Amino acid sequence: MNSKLIMAVFGLLTLLSLMGLLTLGDVSLGWADYTQAMSQPESIAGQIIWQIRLPRNLCAFGVGAMLGVAGAIAQGYFRNPLAEPGIMGVSAGAGLGAAIAIVLGLGLTPWAVEVSALLFSGLVSLIILGFVARFPDRQTLILLGVGLSSLCGALMALVFNLSPSPVTTAEILGWMMGSVENRSWADAGLAVLGLGVAALMIPALGKGLRLLTLGEETARSMGVNLRRVAAMSVVCISVLAGLSVAVAGVVGFVGLAAPHFVRALGVKDPYSLIWPSAFAGGFMVLMADSAIRLLPTSNDIRLGVLTSLVGAPLFVLLAWKSARVWVGGNQ
Repeated sequence: MNSKLIMAVFGLLTLLSLMGLLTLGDVSLGWADYTQAMSQPESIAGQIIWQIRLPRNLCAFGVGAMLGVAGAIAQGYFRNPLAEPGIMGVSAGAGLGAAIAIVLGLGLTPWAVEVSALLFSGLVSLIILGFVARFPDRQTLILLGVGLSSLCGALMALVFNLSPSPVTTAEILGWMMGSVENRSWADAGLAVLGLGVAALMIPALGKGLRLLTLGEETARSMGVNLRRVAAMSVVCISVLAGLSVAVAGVVGFVGLAAPHFVRALGVKDPYSLIWPSAFAGGFMVLMADSAIRLLPTSNDIRLGVLTSLVGAPLFVLLAWKSARVWVGGNQ
């Protein structure tokens, strides 16, 4: 399957799913209610459809699409099938920012948590960009990302330790486990913003990502500015990862799994992989969120928990396959 066909298939599946998922919710609606919602958006049925269910579904798709794009760019730039958006510590930084805002009592202030998450993800991104300006090496960038993730994780543990009440701790934990429940059109707008930024930057990455598959020296000899490619990749991944955390909290492994799923369908070119990964990631998160609403449990399972339960075994499988290839090539 080529990339355009994959996008068309996932686009159709997403459209059909969005229509079907409008029927899922705590309130049962009949055909007359849906007809009323179309003609009278201000009615009770209209409020349920247009202000609760549709924004939630669009946020789920948008978050998955951002993570899919970020994961495809990360795997293309680092030339590592185990790379994912959190590899540079941006997601951990955004989570830390959200946690600090909640501890400071800003959880009920509109947009305070989201803005704090974006500010901290931006701070981590600036550190990485400063590093890339001097050392555009992929391996050292990975090491920096691991270090920043560890630092943010340690600070997160400190925030938990200093949490003023169990309620605040539970609120932070809920945010870190990820969810698109009770999201609004403004949250969906953040996802559109992230994908819009990516759409502007991705065309400039095409040549660089493709030639990097031949090696850095070959890419440099063919006119690729490695610092520019590194900086644009970092900015794109950072914006998408930061906005995904701001919209839905931490949703793990989607950025890892979506590009591999598309790659398994026959798309190998790192540039052609990007937008199909967006559709695949969006569809995956949309289905995960619908599964949460369908599971017969007394308590809702968080979105990030479900995606991690599915993604973690995939990560182990990929690591095992990579180890076999590495061992086989060195024997």
